[in-house]
Amino acid sequence: MEIENKKAIIEAILFACGREVKINELMSALELGGEDVLNIIESLKADYEMNNRGIEIIKVNDGFQLTTKKEYYEYIYPIFDKRSKPNLTNAALETLSIVAYNPKITRPEIEAIRGVNSDGTMYKLLEYNLIEAVGKADAPGRPTMYEVTPDFYRMFGFSNMEELPELPRYKLDENQQIVIDEIIEENKEQEEKNQDIDNQENNVGARGTVPGANRTIRPRAK
Repeated sequence: MEIENKKAIIEAILFACGREVKINELMSALELGGEDVLNIIESLKADYEMNNRGIEIIKVNDGFQLTTKKEYYEYIYPIFDKRSKPNLTNAALETLSIVAYNPKITRPEIEAIRGVNSDGTMYKLLEYNLIEAVGKADAPGRPTMYEVTPDFYRMFGFSNMEELPELPRYKLDENQQIVIDEIIEENKEQEEKNQDIDNQENNVGARGTVPGANRTIRPRAK
């Protein structure tokens, strides 16, 4: 089977499915090994890039999907879908972030982190298909566990969880409020600098040296 024919087959599969297609599905369809399939996909992606096509192949977890380029979204959306665009409030983004960084988290756990009821926000994220139920937790009441969906990764331009930005280090203060470690370190460094300056001035004052001048004050002779 010629390489161009294989590329055409993969393109047809991705287009027809309209979802992420697992690499093992492509391996089965073409009767090829994983490395061969990946090489064909990379060649196909290069073709799209070289010809400045309006579509591209993106990696989603352990699969691939054929999508339109995000820079053409404003032209496509009015024609393709007349529904209102997803409007993510700060509460929705906060909840979505918690789910993204904590796979298989339950609603009570989310509300414990946020400190407020999250029913409405969770329903909205489910409606937008940005989160999904992935089973029941082994806990009293068997609460539902949630994870982000492939639509989340596509919307924010990630392929998987490993590509999410690294969270800042934090700890709780005496009031059980979150304090970012980087801020603590920065304040600590500044305090140490201030202390060094104070020590230098104290030492200078004890020797009778005027700060900023290289001379010593001597007692006046009686």
